[in-house]
Amino acid sequence: MKRLLPIIPLLLIAMSSFAQADKILGTWLSADKKAHVEMYKINNIYYGKVVWLSQPNDPATGKPQLDTKNPDATKRSQPVLGSILFNKFIYDDGEYIDGKIYDVRDGKTYTGKLWLNDDGTLSMRGYIGFLYSTETWTRLK
Repeated sequence: MKRLLPIIPLLLIAMSSFAQADKILGTWLSADKKAHVEMYKINNIYYGKVVWLSQPNDPATGKPQLDTKNPDATKRSQPVLGSILFNKFIYDDGEYIDGKIYDVRDGKTYTGKLWLNDDGTLSMRGYIGFLYSTETWTRLK
């Protein structure tokens, strides 16, 4: 038992880190208020998929909005609802890094990072080279 005592603080620190990382889990309202994205985790890798759209159907056709700007022609017939926007982020020292952000508005994929702000909002930043754009999203209750 005495040998295990030094290990207990390390386990508590590790558990605290996992709890911090999982604060991103849940559903978020996009900055333009047109989508809800659910953040979820598989094997300590974080993803985000579209679970609601303010305009789920194309006004011209009455059918679901499609990912028409996707550079992969085979995916252009897939609905935006259910598509993965945040792909393969890992948690590291307060940030979610090394992931990709797909923007259905322009069909482009950006290198990105995510982080939680002190006010409970989620910031996402997409990069093209050294240029970047940042949006702030709000958690849905």
